[in-house]
Amino acid sequence: MDAETAKRQFLEYIEIERGRAVKTVENYDRYLTRYFAQMGVKQVSNITEQSVRDFRLWLNRQHGSGRDSMKRRTQNYYMIALRAFLKFLRKRDIAATSPEKIELAKLPERHLDLITSAELGRLMRAPHDAYEKEDDDGKKLQYLRDSAILELLFSTGLRVSELCALNSGIDLSRDEMSVRGKGEKVRVVFISDEAKEKVREYLKARKDMEEALFVEGRPNKLHRITPRDVQRHLKRYVAIAGITNIVTPHTLRHAFATDLLNNGADIRSVQQLLGHASISTTQIYTHITDAHLREVHKKFHGKSRQ
Repeated sequence: MDAETAKRQFLEYIEIERGRAVKTVENYDRYLTRYFAQMGVKQVSNITEQSVRDFRLWLNRQHGSGRDSMKRRTQNYYMIALRAFLKFLRKRDIAATSPEKIELAKLPERHLDLITSAELGRLMRAPHDAYEKEDDDGKKLQYLRDSAILELLFSTGLRVSELCALNSGIDLSRDEMSVRGKGEKVRVVFISDEAKEKVREYLKARKDMEEALFVEGRPNKLHRITPRDVQRHLKRYVAIAGITNIVTPHTLRHAFATDLLNNGADIRSVQQLLGHASISTTQIYTHITDAHLREVHKKFHGKSRQ
């Protein structure tokens, strides 16, 4: 079967029947297109174990060697797309290499960018402190917006893309709201009183009629804020707060999760609040929140031998 035709059918399948996000479909298209082009795949029968192995070797040598080579996590994205494609072919009874033949590279333990509670406190205060010192109304509005963004990220554990997609019609009379996350899955998140108050202050100060909850740009040329915009503004407050570690919008999502776990929340509940499809994704936090086990071991282990 023609590989391009099969790819088109596969992409339509994951978008329509599997409900994958448009961004996911675009990424799978890019990964498969690169594999087809590099390995000269014209027919489905051209997808062999050897061709996949050669492609992985080629990927590993991109951007140089050693530390400069393509990250294993990125290489795995290509393999995940290819494996999903092969599973689709098998589902359609199209003869092709078995998807089970494709193994993902073992990844090092994921590193989390975390901040201390003291750093978090300083970060959350930074926009407010800047607001208090500012006389320009335009800049004051930006500080109100950024304060609302930080409080909402920490209160809900939203992904930055989910936050940017929110509209100004948010119901602040309730403590919860529904958001559409990865894979178009809807989940409920909960808003703290502090976050609701900051959002109210920001919306009250707004004079525009834009649909987006958070906007960027000049008063006469506004657009929905983007994840890149949020990261750019956050970087400024990180500096103001005197934080030397890397802090991204996702760091606040980490802070949300670890705060819940440290205060006794069960991991299944945190999984639902974060919108993780698999519990294994949420388990990256457990080694951080289990730090007290060291003290338990020291205090109680080996006493019978003394």
